[in-house]
Amino acid sequence: MVERHVRARGVRDARVLGALSVVPREAFVPPELMELAYDDSPLPIEEDQTISQPYVVAVMLEALELVDGETVLEVGTGSGYSAAVLAQIAKQVFTIERHARLADHARTRLAALGFANVEVRCADGTLGWSERAPFDAIVVAAAGPDLPRALLAQLRRGGRLVMPVGTGRAQELIRVTRIGETEYRRQDLGAVRFVPLIGAEGYSEGVARTDEPHAELPPGGPLVRAASPSRPALVAKLVAECAEPIAHIDDAQLDRLLDRIGDAHVVLLGAQTHGTSEFNRMRARITQQLILRRGFSAVAIEADWPDAAVVDRYVRNQAPPAARGRPALIPFTRFPSWMWRNEETQELIEWLRAYNAETGRSVRFAGLDMYSMYTSASEVVRYLERVDPATASVARARYSRLAPWQHDPAAYGRAAVAGKLQSSEEGVVAMLRDLLAKRLDLGDAELQFDAAQNARVVADAERYYRAMYYSAVESWNLRDRHMFETLRSLLAHLGDQARVVVWEHNAHVGDATATEMAVRGEHNVGRLCREAFGDVYIIGQATHHGVVTAAHGWEEPMQRMRLRPARADSYERLCHDSGVHAFLLHLRHPAHDALRGELSEPRLERAIGVVYRPESELASHYFQAVLPDQFDELVWFDETDGVHALADGELAIARPPPLTK
Repeated sequence: MVERHVRARGVRDARVLGALSVVPREAFVPPELMELAYDDSPLPIEEDQTISQPYVVAVMLEALELVDGETVLEVGTGSGYSAAVLAQIAKQVFTIERHARLADHARTRLAALGFANVEVRCADGTLGWSERAPFDAIVVAAAGPDLPRALLAQLRRGGRLVMPVGTGRAQELIRVTRIGETEYRRQDLGAVRFVPLIGAEGYSEGVARTDEPHAELPPGGPLVRAASPSRPALVAKLVAECAEPIAHIDDAQLDRLLDRIGDAHVVLLGAQTHGTSEFNRMRARITQQLILRRGFSAVAIEADWPDAAVVDRYVRNQAPPAARGRPALIPFTRFPSWMWRNEETQELIEWLRAYNAETGRSVRFAGLDMYSMYTSASEVVRYLERVDPATASVARARYSRLAPWQHDPAAYGRAAVAGKLQSSEEGVVAMLRDLLAKRLDLGDAELQFDAAQNARVVADAERYYRAMYYSAVESWNLRDRHMFETLRSLLAHLGDQARVVVWEHNAHVGDATATEMAVRGEHNVGRLCREAFGDVYIIGQATHHGVVTAAHGWEEPMQRMRLRPARADSYERLCHDSGVHAFLLHLRHPAHDALRGELSEPRLERAIGVVYRPESELASHYFQAVLPDQFDELVWFDETDGVHALADGELAIARPPPLTK
């Protein structure tokens, strides 16, 4: 966390970095959010407050310019995390919290962790702590309308006050240095977003809580712009004026959408969740038209390569390769099986099968993902057993080092972190290299391509599972780079005229540079495609409320879960307030410049994967984005339903019937 999220973004104070390294942030977050403790994001705590984002804590403490032996006042104790970090640097920390429950919990927590130089008080922080004044430094973890006079008066000469000042989205981080009895030097440090400072010299609670943000936006980075006060009613009205309603999408609307897509040879179809029926049905409708009227030659989805390869043979009416006694692979059985084993996806698969049979075409179905390390290794060996038994023996030996982790691939990364694992990278990469070198010698080109892709999965997944426990950023980038390279390999294999439609989550296809992902150093498939291909078209999909099919935690049972209505400070709320139940919104239309300008102010955007946690939705499922830079088009459904999962026996691919025309 410290290296990748704090030092890498410019914080250089060695004492601040050292303090962040030794304070256990997991001790200050609710138990259900423990796994998110070292993410660079604010997290919800009691009393509708947050534990601050680590980078923001670091920026504010570095701005204090602390030296040895100083005394610090903190306003806004919260969980006690920032006070603990301060206590590693300062001689004495006095911290004030207005919520009694938070103050009590922080006091108990800090004492249990041995922070004897921290004193906690429940009071109005805007009035300071006159009995302990003067202070060498004061830090305020909430935004006030102005600098509190009481706090300025309690600064020692030469002392520094750091706090955010402003309203709503128009906040600046300020540092004030006292240089005389009544003289102060003020410096603006950058745009931020904090919860409001409540108190006698801050906001009144009733006024400030109406529509204030609960998440922080760190200073610096591509999302920080000079923001005007939000005008949600006007923006919602502009959305309604520019939207194309799609209560029942017709051919004319599809014609206009295809005209906008133009000659793009890669179309990326996103979805805000992995478990929404309307998103999959809309993607299927667009995909069918791209195949029928634009000659698209493949559908590539966010699924594992070997699973999709079974589907690919099915839709192209090909018999599976000889298994030599091995059981045939049944696709989409690994968690989360419902993501692709559902009625909506099955309908597209059956349509592709019938279309290929009736037209004589061979539209492909491919998987881009990399979780199937062991299944892919097995598929490589299976292929080599047929065409080169000697090389198959080499492959078995090279892949055998992965075998102890077969039933829990993530354990491979945990073992690496614990120092109990020697990397298998050399062996699995050598296997890929050997396969590619023998490309011309090992028979059928289609089978060779499939085997090579499986070998790439093994090589990339081995690195991914090792990186997963070292760095969330590195593992994310490895996975999206793999999906992009798989897409590029598919395009190259299909030839110069290939055109591919991609089904992935919004977080993978929406341009990462238009979101807070870029601040964390993350890229994604959408960004890589724009850089490499240029002629791509990116469509996102979103919803306000309804039902989603998801799990409460990884490897937990599937549930149909009620979606919370979107937050008031989100793009989804603007779309909901437009009053149009379902629509297409062209974000590049020349006549939409006014709307584009309004939507270009960063806002929250929701993202739900296969896990949905309504109780921690802000921390778990929202991020900052600039919608018009992220997508070319937005598909909106105000109310949605979850995908309809299929049981094992209901998946036609597992028991392919004879094709009837």
